[in-house]
Amino acid sequence: MLTELFIHSHNKTIIMNRRSFLGKAAAGFAASGLASTIPAAVLAMNKGINMPIGFQSYVYREEISKEPHETMSRLAGYGYKNVEWCSPKGYQGPFTPLVKYSGKELKKITNDAGLETTSCHFTFKELTDDTALAERIDFANQLGLKCMVLSSGLGAKTEDEVKKHCDQLNHAAASIKKAGMIAGYHNHNGEFDEKFNGRPQYDLILEHLNPELVKMQFQVAAITSGFKAQDYFRKYPGRFISAHLQDYSPSDNKKEVIMGTGIVDWKDFFAAAKTGGLKYIFVEMESDPTVMQGCANYLKNF
Repeated sequence: MLTELFIHSHNKTIIMNRRSFLGKAAAGFAASGLASTIPAAVLAMNKGINMPIGFQSYVYREEISKEPHETMSRLAGYGYKNVEWCSPKGYQGPFTPLVKYSGKELKKITNDAGLETTSCHFTFKELTDDTALAERIDFANQLGLKCMVLSSGLGAKTEDEVKKHCDQLNHAAASIKKAGMIAGYHNHNGEFDEKFNGRPQYDLILEHLNPELVKMQFQVAAITSGFKAQDYFRKYPGRFISAHLQDYSPSDNKKEVIMGTGIVDWKDFFAAAKTGGLKYIFVEMESDPTVMQGCANYLKNF
């Protein structure tokens, strides 16, 4: 993350890390009145995270269903830029009030609140039934998605069942790719807790999903089962598209805490993120709202 820059001046070599250099350069431009001429992409490089800060809508399912604009505007005020939706049709119950909106209408509600949306969770049935998939692809394109993520459903009691489920997602992913989007798969702890011959189910899933068609969305909560996202990013480079971010108390790994105060090594996580292929991050913690706000502040200042 902190690539070193070597500056030669009068036979002396000054070593300055990338973040420090760009920060001082930007400050210098600002002082000279030339800040407006610096490309936004260059200014963004001064940040430790080159991805939009996002959140998963399921955390605020009740509030968003009742007051979508007001709730998302509040989250945008925290510093979030990107929301990952859950398909209202697939998640009826918590998101039933939103079923009435088309993808285009939901996109407008999202944008009017100051947020973008690049990804959405869909259920196994939505993506593996061809008729449902066609309708969901249309919805996704209206919403302006880049990723259609299967929220669960590949785990099973036998290896053959896991392989069958992976084949079904591969089939759906071919249609999703043809529609101009990327298919993804979101894990839970179960894919790590359940093992075949001592290996986590998750490893088998990675082997049987087509890497040209399906990217992975890693749920960092797997750390509570003893598995680190960054280890998988390095072992399977380029296989990941996004991640759900959680952190837990050092004294109680079931208690969610503000990122940077828990057990996750975020410096190492983001150092490995590029190797893994990450393009999007979504904070997902079912906690006191101060945790979600604190996480946004942490990421903005990382």
